[in-house]
Amino acid sequence: MNTLTLSRVAENQWHAIENDLVVGRGHASRRLDGRTFLSIDTWRDSVFDQLATAMLADQSAPLYTVVDETDHDLTAKWERAGFTRERRESEFVVPTNLTPADPPSGVVIETAPTEAELRELDRAIRAEVEATVGWQTMPAEVLPWQGGTRPLDPSKYTVATKDGRYVGLVRVATRTRRPRIGLVAVLAAEQRHGIGRAVLTQALSRLHQAGFEAATTEVDETNTAALALFEEIGAERTGGSLELISGKA
Repeated sequence: MNTLTLSRVAENQWHAIENDLVVGRGHASRRLDGRTFLSIDTWRDSVFDQLATAMLADQSAPLYTVVDETDHDLTAKWERAGFTRERRESEFVVPTNLTPADPPSGVVIETAPTEAELRELDRAIRAEVEATVGWQTMPAEVLPWQGGTRPLDPSKYTVATKDGRYVGLVRVATRTRRPRIGLVAVLAAEQRHGIGRAVLTQALSRLHQAGFEAATTEVDETNTAALALFEEIGAERTGGSLELISGKA
């Protein structure tokens, strides 16, 4: 009779061993926002269940995992382990060959922001997000607040200014196969005036001039304003992911 043994081989790794062979692996990854995400690699449902049970017992709740929205089998396995659906994120490919939208009167789009003013806007936007939907709804690409010590690279940002004050921004990461739009944000008091569209299309136009035909982005399905903005400029939905949670308070 084959005997399955579960071993925690490192602080964040588990192995399922049968007849001296590793038949399953589990991994816990702690993200910068403090949340712990689990993943399991095995082809056997019974091994998955035992690894999930062991990992949940060893880690402090709440715990998270992410699955492709089309992987119904994997989703069912995590739900069998006690996880529930927390949020859904849509993935888009965004064209860059766009004519930049005109900003509203009194608003100027800038491509060389100063770090001090950029940090002040970053801090204000994060406070507004935390007070409403919560920073956990932001894509993983967008780093969490770290008390003002996290370095900001102004070259990744396009900003909107009004009366000499920064009121909106777009952050684009280019160290990927396709540029990735990590954040589009406008201060709450300045929203619904077309600032977001203006600063986004300006950033996309710059990417096109640099030789990029498209960019990618991820949007939480509850962020209806962002979904509408990307759909209006011709973004194509290419897929999505589900974030599951166990031990939700």
